[in-house]
Amino acid sequence: MTVEPRIAVRFFRLSEPLEPYFTALYLTEIECGDGLVDDYLHPEWAALRFTEGPPPIASVGPGEMVRQWPFVAGGPTSKSIHFGVRTSRVWGLGLQPAGWAKFAAGDAAALANRTVDGSTDPCFALFAGILPQIEACGGTIDDKAALIDAHLMRHAGRPVSRESEIVACQEALRDPQMGEVAALQEELGMSVKALERLCRRYFGFTPKVLLRRQRFLRSLAQYMLDPSLSWIGALDGQYHDQAQFVREFRAFMGLNPSEYARLPHPILNPIMRQRMADQGAAAPLDLPTVARYRERVAIKPSTG
Repeated sequence: MTVEPRIAVRFFRLSEPLEPYFTALYLTEIECGDGLVDDYLHPEWAALRFTEGPPPIASVGPGEMVRQWPFVAGGPTSKSIHFGVRTSRVWGLGLQPAGWAKFAAGDAAALANRTVDGSTDPCFALFAGILPQIEACGGTIDDKAALIDAHLMRHAGRPVSRESEIVACQEALRDPQMGEVAALQEELGMSVKALERLCRRYFGFTPKVLLRRQRFLRSLAQYMLDPSLSWIGALDGQYHDQAQFVREFRAFMGLNPSEYARLPHPILNPIMRQRMADQGAAAPLDLPTVARYRERVAIKPSTG
């Protein structure tokens, strides 16, 4: 007998000093008996996932999904991640480029399109203590969210190298009118080489790839968020034609648009709207990022 999976997603508001550095703290609870639920993540900024239960399996880009780790950490991606999960709880943290500068170590480009064991990789050493705290906590889900927040707040005073430049670049990338590297360079007042170094160090990719990724994500967001649209109706204004979009869809997702549209998305659909807003793909709402959740849960201070 096939067990219909039950999937619930909750988002939690981090403390205000942490908000500029993380896209979200969220919990995905999966109940699927002895089965496996799989889905595809879109290209994203760096991400941290802590699993209570069997570790997931995943593949960055095409290929066989392989066993991951209880604490999976990954750099920014320009490829889809095909992943599978069993009955478990998965805590996720999305790390924006400014967050990478503040909380991670090393170049983002070195971890681009890669996942690693976050408990042992030196790049994510600051986060290694989170999963043991979650597992040891005998309290509620809200208590666990508070532990994560408290852990991050202990490091909130860390200095951030070049923060103003990183934030300015991130905001420029969110602008749907920003389509050329030369325009990005002019907006930031940087030489081509300086801009490329900044982007690879904190964003994981060259400016050209980042602009292509944002253009693609804006188109994908339009399609996913408006079921009445066809692919051609969802195309971002920066695309020359549908053929260019199809080529980039294959490059980023490893699938044709029609193949992707036929797939179920049991995990991604509940968090789609928020993910797209955080990635700068969907038009931001009037509320700040942390208030753009379907279900907003304020974290209570930890008493531990």
